[in-house]
Amino acid sequence: MWKEFKEFAMKGNVIDLAVGVIIGGAFNKIVTSLVENILTPILELVMGKINISDIVLSPFGVNIKLGLFLQSVIDFLIMAFTIFLMVKAINRLRRPRQEEVKEIVEKKLSKEEALLTEIRDLLAEKGNN
Repeated sequence: MWKEFKEFAMKGNVIDLAVGVIIGGAFNKIVTSLVENILTPILELVMGKINISDIVLSPFGVNIKLGLFLQSVIDFLIMAFTIFLMVKAINRLRRPRQEEVKEIVEKKLSKEEALLTEIRDLLAEKGNN
């Protein structure tokens, strides 16, 4: 059982996930600081010194902390948008490299292999439409 656990824990995906979680925790602090120290004061200035996190509804004597929820939603949206921009930038950097690899592979193919590859790509393209 210990051996199986060790093999599981040492797989690349598990280690990558652990690194991602750790970096995500640190990134969360940055986003929280951005929201609390930069965006919230700007919103307060625009909205007339209203602190979003202090918004509370109290129907029937129960405090519903709507402001804290809105603050969390803003945090999430900023984090999701930032991650989207990062992934988009990484994909943009990868694209030229993939095209270079494709060119190198095509140069090494014989004429027959190149023709078969072209037919395969056309069939795949037709299947996607």
